[in-house]
Order: sequence, then C-alpha cells, then structure tokens
Amino acid sequence: MNQLLAVALGGSFGAVVRFLVSSGIYQWLGRGFPYGTLVVNITGSFLIGILTEALILQRIAMTVEYRAAILVGFIGAFTTFSTFSLETVYLIEQGSLTKAALNVVISVAGCILAVWIGLLCGRTLFFYSEGIIQWSGGMFPYALIIVNTIIAFLIGIIATVLLQKVMLSLEYRAAIIVIMISAYLAFSGLYLVLFLIEHGYTFESNWNLMLSIFFGNGLLCLLVIWLGLAAGKQI
Repeated sequence: MNQLLAVALGGSFGAVVRFLVSSGIYQWLGRGFPYGTLVVNITGSFLIGILTEALILQRIAMTVEYRAAILVGFIGAFTTFSTFSLETVYLIEQGSLTKAALNVVISVAGCILAVWIGLLCGRTLFFYSEGIIQWSGGMFPYALIIVNTIIAFLIGIIATVLLQKVMLSLEYRAAIIVIMISAYLAFSGLYLVLFLIEHGYTFESNWNLMLSIFFGNGLLCLLVIWLGLAAGKQI
C-alpha cells in the first residue's frame, strides 16, 4: 500500500509537470510538430537512465517507496508514449508523412540515446569507489550530489519555460515554481540522509555530517537551479 501511495503521489506531480512543460514548449515553438511530447519523452528518458543507476542499482533498502515514487510515478507520468502515438497518427491523417516519420525516428532514437547517456553518466559517476569518498568518521556521497545538481539544472530550465511560456497568472507560476524547487531540495536532501543512515551513520553520532551534507546539497542545487534559469533565458 505504501508503494501504491508513493506511485500515486509521484504520478500526480509528473503529470502536472508534463502538462506545464509540454504546454510551454507548444506555446513557444507552435504545434506544427509535436515538440512538447518529444521534449518530455527525451528528458524523461535521460532521467530514468541516470536515476536507475542512482536509485535502483545502489539498492538502498530504506527507499523502496521513494524510488517507486520517482521512477514509476513521476517519470512514468512525465513521459507519454500514448500521446506520441496519437500525434503521429494525426500527422499521417493530415498528410504530413514526412513529419510523422521524422517524429517516429527522432522520438525512438532520441529516447534510446537519452537513456543510454543517462546510464553512462550514472555508471561513470559510481565507478570510482561506488560514488563515495570516505575518511575516518565520515563520508561524502559525491556521485549522488552530482546527480542532484544535474537534475537541478534541468529544473532551472523547466522553471524558465514556466515563467516565460505557460499562459498562467504570475501568482500561479510563482507558486508552482516555489513548490517544485522546495520539494526537490527536500527530497534530494532526504535521499542523501537515508543513504548515510543505510551506511551506518546516525543522527546521535553524526548529526553534524548529516546536516552539512543536507544543507550543502541544498545550497549547491539552488546555485545550479539559478544557472539553469540563466541558461533557459538564452534558449
């Protein structure tokens, strides 16, 4: 039941973010080609590749529901094969055979390439000492923090799309962005804390290490989100 609730929660966030991102992309580039669906599918494919290494292959027993919420719920709802199929059929019915073929080729090849790149990034990050730097009395999960910053950069770009392209009131856009960034900072920091607990660290004995990594991850992700916002404005 806990996993079902986690998937439902992650799926609700994923569906909302997909709608906002795809709507922003369509308002930006138009509907002459299924750009919005293509962007969310390729982005989601990259995320599921890199997060498979970070969340599943590390096999942290305490975070089964956490992984289910992200991989099955959020990314499952964020990406959409059915919309891709429907838009391809519409292109065929409109006589745009070239666009339909292009959509199929770019979507399939692009998503497979994005998953492969994501897996390759994850495997590279966790190759050296399983993504951990250890010393007497402490450790630094550098690989997970790098994964967090990569996603933070994407969030910055997505937030730019929401700010500039989606036709919502300023209040709604501000609320969505604040909630999205706050939730990400909390969950990414929580996963790091769970990672430390899984490796034998406790709040009683290692509270300073846990707080340092939690808040350090938050500050770094905020900086990278800001960089993503700046980069998104140049697109």
